[in-house]
Amino acid sequence: MPVRIPDHLPAAGVLESENIFVMSETRAANQDIRPMKVLILNLMPNKIETETQLLRLLGNTPLQVDVDLLRIHDKESKHTSIDHMNTFYRDFEDVRHKNYDGLIITGAPLGQIDFEDIVYWDHIREIIDWSQEHVTSVLFLCWAAHAGLYHLYGLNRQILPKKRSGVFVHRRTCQHFPLLRGFDDEFFAPHSRFAEMNLEEIKQHPQLQVLAESDEAGAYLVLSRNNRNLFVMGHPEYQKSTLNDEYHRDLAQNFNPDVPQNYYRNDNPEAEAIARWHSHGSLLVSNWLNYYVYQLTPYDLNDMTAMTPWESR
Repeated sequence: MPVRIPDHLPAAGVLESENIFVMSETRAANQDIRPMKVLILNLMPNKIETETQLLRLLGNTPLQVDVDLLRIHDKESKHTSIDHMNTFYRDFEDVRHKNYDGLIITGAPLGQIDFEDIVYWDHIREIIDWSQEHVTSVLFLCWAAHAGLYHLYGLNRQILPKKRSGVFVHRRTCQHFPLLRGFDDEFFAPHSRFAEMNLEEIKQHPQLQVLAESDEAGAYLVLSRNNRNLFVMGHPEYQKSTLNDEYHRDLAQNFNPDVPQNYYRNDNPEAEAIARWHSHGSLLVSNWLNYYVYQLTPYDLNDMTAMTPWESR
């Protein structure tokens, strides 16, 4: 089924070239169907690249999905034109009265800044609080996962001595769980971050459960026990070239980055990068949309009290 995106969004051409079914707002308006409504709060610098990555995953599911793009402020972005932002993005005031089936909050280049020192931290907290009443399920990615665990559950991260970048082996910690259906016992996922959550603190929290972890990269998938919040510590949405682009960007800025681990063939940055996480990234988002959004959300989004409890399914 298609993902519905705004007319003329740049990601459309890329996705169509990959045979991912996308549908314009105009065409979707002529269909009589109840699609899943997903809001994306995009905090990444290169908005268009992140839009494409996330829409690629959302478009690879059997559900029809309507997507709204949300920005945290209306200031000009260094990497994305103001025309693009004004054309395709909404301000929070435009959506705060609405309900959504799902919300995705992306990572952000804020890994070494204390949450309370972030200029728009109050806005982030407001949106997270709003989501707990207006969204069936929230998917937090990388930095957003750390921010959500801090704000909702009081768990703080630890700043790492150097950036953790690479593709790491993870293992399931739960054998029979809807989010992990179809997952191999071990699977790969990319990470790119300056901080890490304490795995044991998460495991000891009564409202959280760890579903997948890595010896090298720590917790990867953490789900709240009410099934409303999914925290993904890595970047399953990354395309093959993203870690390479980040590595060369950091080199150009004299950050002296380490070579991303387990990413280039023979760990040689002059060699080809190997993508080995796409299948599990797609499966993760498909399972989230199916089991934690579609099967729990009310048919009438105006009545969030009609959500189906997981235990009663």
